[in-house]
Amino acid sequence: MNAVGIDVSKGKSMVAIMRPFGEVVRSPFEVSHTGSELSELAKLLKSLPGETRVVMEYTGYYHAPVAYSLCEAGIYVSAVNAILVHDYGNNNLRRAKTDKKDAVKLANYALNHWLSLPRYIPEEDARLMLKTCYRQYQQMSKVQTMQNNNLVSLLDVTYPNVNRLFSSPPRLDGSEKWVDFVSQFWHCGCVGKLSLNAFTERYRKWCKKHGYNFSADKAAKIHEAARNHLAVMPMNETTRFLIQQAVSQLQTTQKALASMRDQMQSLASSLPEYPVVMQMYGVGKNLGPQLMAEIGDIRRFHSKKALVAYAGIDAPPYQSGQCELKSRSISKRGSSSLRRTLFLVMSVILQTSPEDQPIYQFMDKKRSEGKPYKVYMMASANKFLRIYYASVTKYLASLENA
Repeated sequence: MNAVGIDVSKGKSMVAIMRPFGEVVRSPFEVSHTGSELSELAKLLKSLPGETRVVMEYTGYYHAPVAYSLCEAGIYVSAVNAILVHDYGNNNLRRAKTDKKDAVKLANYALNHWLSLPRYIPEEDARLMLKTCYRQYQQMSKVQTMQNNNLVSLLDVTYPNVNRLFSSPPRLDGSEKWVDFVSQFWHCGCVGKLSLNAFTERYRKWCKKHGYNFSADKAAKIHEAARNHLAVMPMNETTRFLIQQAVSQLQTTQKALASMRDQMQSLASSLPEYPVVMQMYGVGKNLGPQLMAEIGDIRRFHSKKALVAYAGIDAPPYQSGQCELKSRSISKRGSSSLRRTLFLVMSVILQTSPEDQPIYQFMDKKRSEGKPYKVYMMASANKFLRIYYASVTKYLASLENA
């Protein structure tokens, strides 16, 4: 048996090959992530006598070229969680760290866990693209939040609290009424210097141009608020330039996010479990694709407990001697993105309070027992994942048997 440890980094990897009892087949050597060098590595590993298994850490996208190339060559590859390897074999007082030592450590890990190494299976194109889209969506959402806060901060010295005058939800294209409004009425003087009738007429034309509902009472409320506000920055071209630039940046990001949501919806609809997931209460067109992107193929989890552990919302037991803790915090050692999505789904269920839904019934029961907010939300997420696993697994099995 040949255990191959590959310490992956950006553009290159360190490879160590070992056999039982510490036998070094080949000293650690470096391989670049090019087609020719990875092909040579595959030929070398296939020429070794006996069974060969490769272990590497699951590190973002860095490991993907190596894992995919070796899988295509028919070599057994296992990509393991970095936490498992980090906690393995740290019995040296020096605690030195080099790529060569890490490669040897991975090879030893492969020897000790030979029979339990999970085989790496490349993701389907649709699932890979969905997950990548969601990762980009998360990054873009952070940019949107930053730009939104920046615009509100600027408006605090030109038109304070103007964003609170509008309660219309965002449109499907991502646009928001208050953002479109301040693009034209960028200073409280743009409203306050006009008479009520003059502003009402301008506001009516603006609503008609942008497709928003017009209300004379709303116009009067906006006009009164503008007259009562005190702007710090003067009403000049520089102020107008700064506000409109901030608005333009935010609107661009909003449109990009809307396009990203449409793309995620299109990718998710091509997956077999899509109809089952979308029927689950609390999962809509936005959260459904996010949930499917983070969980991936449900068949890679051997049980519902494995899925819950992957999300990091399990509470592992702790017992030592006569001490046995009955209540522990969640592990948080899984996917933080999946936990965030689950929390949003639970928030939808909590806000809508559907009495006939088992998740809400469970949530309400825990809340009535006096459990803290985060406790009953994560306990409900745990139950939701178990239902998800059972529903999707059963549906996929029925498709295979059909």
